[in-house]
Amino acid sequence: MAQPLYTGIDVGSQYVKVVIGGPPESPELPMSIIGTGSAPTHGMRQGYVLNVADVTRAVREAVVRAAQAAKVTVNRARISIGGVSLEELRSTGEVTLTTSAGVVAERDVERVLKESEKRAAAKLVNRTIIHTIPLVYRVDGAQVQGRPQGMRGTKLGVDTLIISVLTQHYDDLIEAVEGAGVEVDGVMASPLAASFITLTKAQKTAGVVLANIGAETLSMIVFDNDLPLSTKVFAVGSTDITNAIALAFQLPLVEAEQLKRGAVTGSDVSPKKFAKVIEDQLKEMYTLVNAQLKLVARQRLLPAGIVLTGGGASIPDAANVARITLKLPAQVGLPPAIPRAGTLDATWSVAYGLCRWGFTEDSAIPMYTFGEIMRRTFESMRSSLRALLP
Repeated sequence: MAQPLYTGIDVGSQYVKVVIGGPPESPELPMSIIGTGSAPTHGMRQGYVLNVADVTRAVREAVVRAAQAAKVTVNRARISIGGVSLEELRSTGEVTLTTSAGVVAERDVERVLKESEKRAAAKLVNRTIIHTIPLVYRVDGAQVQGRPQGMRGTKLGVDTLIISVLTQHYDDLIEAVEGAGVEVDGVMASPLAASFITLTKAQKTAGVVLANIGAETLSMIVFDNDLPLSTKVFAVGSTDITNAIALAFQLPLVEAEQLKRGAVTGSDVSPKKFAKVIEDQLKEMYTLVNAQLKLVARQRLLPAGIVLTGGGASIPDAANVARITLKLPAQVGLPPAIPRAGTLDATWSVAYGLCRWGFTEDSAIPMYTFGEIMRRTFESMRSSLRALLP
């Protein structure tokens, strides 16, 4: 019997990245990566689709390259979504336990989560829910430590974090991927997918923020006590740094990009002035992150600090500027679950995380607390958004 394979597709503003992975020898070990493929993206802007046909071509090209490398056919995949319309919303729900004789059953958990979604519906016009994450359960007003199933009471309550995206952006992405001949098995918010393999359980338990610096977006997700507390996407990215360099020193964009990445171009640009331009742009980005941390009462209160990933994380001094600006420990996060002997780096975190999601879902192994609580997803007309764990 052939082993199951998992495919993750990360449709970014600059590149489509595809990872095909097989199950690991044991749940604690990295998955085996049997194929990868990438292609330049056209028809995307700040994480959402502008031209479906252009994105479809890029997805098809990347999928073909990954499939050829793995010597398999790719018909199904999990995809990520992380455009600027990705937003979070807090909600609550409460139901009586009369239907289960006062004992909390699985159906009661489903009911109370649906109730929280209903209460949030008025604020979700033209939006599709991707995840409904229970943060705290209560039985008869008392907070539950862990799972509520099996407890006795008269009422079950919940506080939830709802992650949604504009329905138009969601539908366009599904159409672009399925237009490439790939059926969508599930959709996950990009920051969550990246955190699946970039952050350790210890970091998520202590408190950490993962910041993914992409070409046109900066996405972040905050964890505390192994729970995702907040996620946000900003309309800035490493391309803004390139543009700032080009304007400051009147350089062609190609040369500005090379300078940003530390390449030697023979330019007579002052190293001190160049470093100042980079620092100023990074500070602007981290100020946005800091404002979000303040909003969720985690400013300077994350012992595991900030972990940087994405293409922009490779910019020299990115971590140091983050440490100074946020007054938190800072590091560039090479995903620990990526085989270090391989060719993947942190820019593949989202695609690889989607594969890990598929493996976790199929194996029913409770590897992460936040995986357990993210069982709830919505179904769309085009895809069945299945749970992380049963």
